[in-house]
Amino acid sequence: MRDMDSLLIARGHVVDPASGVDQEMDVLLRDGRVAAVAAPGKLRGQARRSFNARGCIVAPGFIDLHAHLREPGQAHKETIATGTAAAAFGGFTSVCAMPNTAPVNDSPEITRWMQSPERGALVNVFPIAAATVGSLGEKLTNFAALKRAGAVAVSDDGKPILDDRLMRDALRAASRLKIPVVQHAEDTRLTEGCSMNFGATSFRLGVHGMVNAAEASIVERDIALARATRGHVHVAHLSTREALEAVRRAKRAGLRVTAEVTPHHITLVDTNVGDFDTNYKMNPPLRSATDRDALIEGILDGTIDAIATDHAPHAFHEKQVEFEKAAFGITGLETALPIAITVLHQHFNLPLSRIVELLSANPAKIFNLKGRGTLAKGAHADVTIFDPRKKWTFYASQSRSKSKNTPFDGWSFSGKIVATIVGGKVVHEG
Repeated sequence: MRDMDSLLIARGHVVDPASGVDQEMDVLLRDGRVAAVAAPGKLRGQARRSFNARGCIVAPGFIDLHAHLREPGQAHKETIATGTAAAAFGGFTSVCAMPNTAPVNDSPEITRWMQSPERGALVNVFPIAAATVGSLGEKLTNFAALKRAGAVAVSDDGKPILDDRLMRDALRAASRLKIPVVQHAEDTRLTEGCSMNFGATSFRLGVHGMVNAAEASIVERDIALARATRGHVHVAHLSTREALEAVRRAKRAGLRVTAEVTPHHITLVDTNVGDFDTNYKMNPPLRSATDRDALIEGILDGTIDAIATDHAPHAFHEKQVEFEKAAFGITGLETALPIAITVLHQHFNLPLSRIVELLSANPAKIFNLKGRGTLAKGAHADVTIFDPRKKWTFYASQSRSKSKNTPFDGWSFSGKIVATIVGGKVVHEG
């Protein structure tokens, strides 16, 4: 039967790692859910609308575990409306928004405010709430109340939880609620006044550099606490070989430790900073080629669970200053898939199914997003359709984000989003 709110995605190659599907299939969406997945032609006539996906990959909607949408309080950088427009362009149907807003998202009221329809979001917004009040690292927030308001994890991202006792208590409290603690792994006692990676380039530029141990020591501490509490620690934007090795050992020991990497950390290295180009300044910083290669190996061998963008928009004036005064961070929602395909698929032969797993199925598991990350019958009708062979050039001036701080301006890629579908509705069509 035809339904007024239905869409048939026809003749696409469905890649759904969670369901073990990797073949040409038709997908029927109805009333915001996946109604059926069947052989080509079998669902003809059952939908009011159709979308021809021939030559494209049809995947569960991408989920970004780590983005900064800047609202409330920093609308000069980004708004939830503009940030989610960039997400839709990049194929993300869900974005998990970090709490370092102004004020910090440490309350149920702010968590609910971020999800209000008045924000104009084009995709699903899942807030990550602050782990400590004001992200000051002194007192835990009310995790249970925040989860009831819609928070899917807790984190003081941008700042680490340095106190051992507080991190232990956070892991225990979060474990009872079945949510992870997302850690920005940086021992700020070792990185104060640092603007980039410690190495030959920082020495040449005369800039104080962050040592790898500042990240690895916090990851190792958190793994020990995860072992003691049976809590789930998720390592945000992992960037060093030593931290990766610690995560690899933790996984072999069966601990509840997951990790994400960003597209820029598997693509760029500290030498790309050149002569103080602030579009290459982020935290964690771009590391050495040895670290970058280790991260790629961690993706290839399954140690890394997810690709997350760490989308960090800044206004023009916040980047157009001296390198050491410039804000940390770059935009990333629109370039994540093409970087993954160009770098991982084309250069390292990573199967497209693994890329979909890193961007969709695994993020849904890590944050326990029920009914997402799959195209199984009854799942939310969030779908990403992309052409892995399509060549295109990204121009920052055409970005949907309010900010243009990207090192990838003018880069040519393979892999283009054809359509982004949220709740059965097409929110972007390329």
